[in-house]
Amino acid sequence: MSCNEVFDYILKQYGVKPDYPFKKDGRSAVFRHKENKKWFALCMTVQKGRLGLSDDGAMDIMNLKCEPAILGSLLNEVGVFKAYHMNKEHWLTVALDGSAETKLIKMLLDESFRLTK
Repeated sequence: MSCNEVFDYILKQYGVKPDYPFKKDGRSAVFRHKENKKWFALCMTVQKGRLGLSDDGAMDIMNLKCEPAILGSLLNEVGVFKAYHMNKEHWLTVALDGSAETKLIKMLLDESFRLTK
């Protein structure tokens, strides 16, 4: 999935539009619950090296909340990484470059939405 596809899915599934709270970076998008304002997803662009990849260049990613009990097994999935710039026990990062399966991304989004509600 691409960022645009994720944005469309979130709008259709949860009725939530992106919020851009970072003034210096108008591209990073936060998705929050309407009721409690808690984040359930953060989409941004980072250098691949920040995720432990040897490739040069940048990549779109999304941070999602996850149950600690299943986090370890999810890190074995293609396109799933330890959380970038967030609590690594409760969050993970998913690549939005086509490497992670769409079905997995949607499942992780749904779980993150549930966990933060």
